[in-house]
Order: sequence, then structure tokens, then C-alpha cells
Amino acid sequence: MSKFSFTIPADSISAGVPAANEEVTADRGMTRASKHRVLKASFGDGYEQRVLDGLNTKNDTFSVGFNNRTAAEINLIAKYFDVQAGKNFTFTVTDLDGDTNMKVVCEEYNISYNHENFHSLTTNLRRVYEP
Repeated sequence: MSKFSFTIPADSISAGVPAANEEVTADRGMTRASKHRVLKASFGDGYEQRVLDGLNTKNDTFSVGFNNRTAAEINLIAKYFDVQAGKNFTFTVTDLDGDTNMKVVCEEYNISYNHENFHSLTTNLRRVYEP
């Protein structure tokens, strides 16, 4: 079964919040945009040379949503993203190699207040190559 999730560790927001590890799974319809950094030299006759730029040349961005979830769950996810601002965390993606753990950062998110007790959160997670 495909897995597109991250874990909010126990006590990572404040003492006792969350009380235990919380696995958060993205909704269906998540998208992944990938682009390689390539240096290119074009010549006048249509000929060009290309070479990859750096060691980790693949840039990945994941557009994820957590829709129609309880207000408490959305608030927990948002608070975790606030606590992790500027820091990476592990996002697990199922791909051809199986479950791949990637370091990602969340730089912004949007919350929709659909109903009094149910909200939605959307964000873009950007892959980073850090320890």
C-alpha cells in the first residue's frame, strides 16, 4: 500500500503535546513536481551541451492536502509546521524503490475553515538534501 506521510513525534510541540507519535497521512490527489538542475551552453548552429549542476540535482516539491479533518488535527499539523519552521523533517513517499524517506521543509501553508469543527490544510513540501 502506498504511503505518503510524516510523523509528529511525541512532545515535539510542547511537553505532552502530542502525547504519543502521530502519523499524518496526506490525502489522495497529492502531486509531485520534479525538475533537474542542468547547466546548458547553446551554440548558434542549434548544438548544445548539458551537464548536471551539483551533486543532488533533482528538485522535488510535493503539493499535499489534509482535507475535511477535525479542527484539532488541523491545528496540530499547523502547530507542528510552525515549530519546524526553518527545520527539515522526514516525509515518507512510496515510489519505485518502495518507501523512500525524504527530508522536506514546509515554508508556508493555508488553512480553510470549512465548518465549525472541520478544517482543511494545504501546503507545498520542498525536498532538501540535508543530514
